[in-house]
Amino acid sequence: MAGKRSYGDPCGIARALDVVGERWALLVVRELVLGPKRFTDLRTHLPGIATDVLTQRLKQLEQAGLLRPVAVTAPASGRAYQLTDRGRDLEPVLHALGRWGSQEGFDRATHDLSVDAFAVALSTVFDATKAHGLDATLALVVDGDALVAEVHDDLLDLRRGPAEQPDARIEGSVSALREVLWRGRPLAEAEADGSVAVGGLRTVVRRFLALFPAPVPARTSI
Repeated sequence: MAGKRSYGDPCGIARALDVVGERWALLVVRELVLGPKRFTDLRTHLPGIATDVLTQRLKQLEQAGLLRPVAVTAPASGRAYQLTDRGRDLEPVLHALGRWGSQEGFDRATHDLSVDAFAVALSTVFDATKAHGLDATLALVVDGDALVAEVHDDLLDLRRGPAEQPDARIEGSVSALREVLWRGRPLAEAEADGSVAVGGLRTVVRRFLALFPAPVPARTSI
């Protein structure tokens, strides 16, 4: 990309970092995994990124063929950004980085996950061995965003949008759902105080929530 420094190293890792190694680049990709977003939405869901930096990253990623601008009409007409097929090829890379990074502490975290980051986290820690025999569609409403989660043939498919005739429904904020999934809070307790609401088949809800075990912290040696 014009104006970017290169490692000048023929290794595939170095060449990949020439494209997505700039600060914020992979997080922009993460925010587009579930579908297109407007500039203002990206800016909102990437706290701390400067407007000019986001503009630059979007331009660089577009020049690299990882995303493209698209027209949107709802809730108002305008322009958004969408991953290309080449950009979507980075999704398993995000999952691998997420698995590695989830073993680190939260000492530097200053805000909660965005809905898109939460969805990527679910895909990252999904345990296919626990999904055997489960064939279900769930409607997830996370911080007001409607998502569809389908589990079939030991695979998880997550996407943005309404679910048609779901087997179950789970609604809550990112923080409330994280408490239930990864911090040991009983589902019944979260339901009792209204922070999480569920509907449909409770057996499906409980099996679904068990598909995402908490990451084990990395052991460090000195």
